[in-house]
Amino acid sequence: MKLTPILTEKSLSLAKSGWYSFWVPTSLNKGRIKKAIGEVFAVHVKKVRSVNYRKRVAKNFRGRLVTKPARKKTLVSLAEGEKIEAFETKKEKKK
Repeated sequence: MKLTPILTEKSLSLAKSGWYSFWVPTSLNKGRIKKAIGEVFAVHVKKVRSVNYRKRVAKNFRGRLVTKPARKKTLVSLAEGEKIEAFETKKEKKK
């Protein structure tokens, strides 16, 4: 099972407020997502929100039509005081 963390600027700001975002297989339902993230990251999942993206046709840089696959994005809220290390950002010192 492939759980891919989404590490964009927006998702990292959501992670600071307690919502962690992942790309998950489209076949998973909320219960299975909750169980999988709990096992992989050793955390207790409180809430799960999911969004389905349907497949679509887009043009690539050469103007050819390509099919973008269907995807599912999941937002997960954890129990109080728990964090996922993949979403932690390190602050760099300014010189």
